[in-house]
Amino acid sequence: MVKKSYRYIYGPVASWRLGRSLGIDPISSEEKVCTFDCVYCQAGAKKASAQKRKVFVPTKAIIEEIKSLPRIKIDYVTFSGKGEPTLAKNLGEIIKEIRKIHKERTAIITNASLMDRQDVQEDLRLIDFVMAKFDACSEELLNRINRPEKGMKFERILKGINEFRIGYKGKFALQIMFVEDNKKRAYGLAEMARKINPDEVQLNTPLRPCPVKPLSKKDIDEIKKYFSGMNIVSVYDSVRKKTDPLDKEQTLKRRGAYD
Repeated sequence: MVKKSYRYIYGPVASWRLGRSLGIDPISSEEKVCTFDCVYCQAGAKKASAQKRKVFVPTKAIIEEIKSLPRIKIDYVTFSGKGEPTLAKNLGEIIKEIRKIHKERTAIITNASLMDRQDVQEDLRLIDFVMAKFDACSEELLNRINRPEKGMKFERILKGINEFRIGYKGKFALQIMFVEDNKKRAYGLAEMARKINPDEVQLNTPLRPCPVKPLSKKDIDEIKKYFSGMNIVSVYDSVRKKTDPLDKEQTLKRRGAYD
């Protein structure tokens, strides 16, 4: 039997935050298409920039591929991949169609750069679990770590996160990638996180191959203390479920090296 190749979905992957996660890449470009060019990105140097939403992959094409999947055990259907998923203008439509054929919960990993937009907020409210990037607590740190597109400002991004958080009924997490550049700003990040009041704070450090070295478990354990009293999950403490990706090549392309 010939093993099927997939163009728009990948995994399932062993996610430390989501268990067995089936990835949906609504961008599915050979180039990374993102509003950020984070120093730690495992997808490599950014080759395509974008700030405007558009349809990258027709909804029908993604749904047909999902319908062709064999019976597999997953915990979440997760929107992520080689770029910023909220750039997909048909994101909400894709979510609604997936709900018709999959009972599993949905999640998204977003850099939050477009979260101040009403159309993006409406799409995100359709998702069960929203994980928003929050690596910086100042304009200077945002530019140093996340390297956003021209014109994207820290205050606007923070405003969008706060606005979305207020009206969102699902599970909301802040995902913080700690590296040397923001390690000493853990207190400031924790204070801002408390004001946002997420359901969960995800403390991460780049363990997959990338240009930046990860912090040690000892460093992350020290950082945890600043977030005391909040619901914290750490990349070093979480247990991953065993998974076998359907298409290892596509999974590697979108997610980087995995266990």
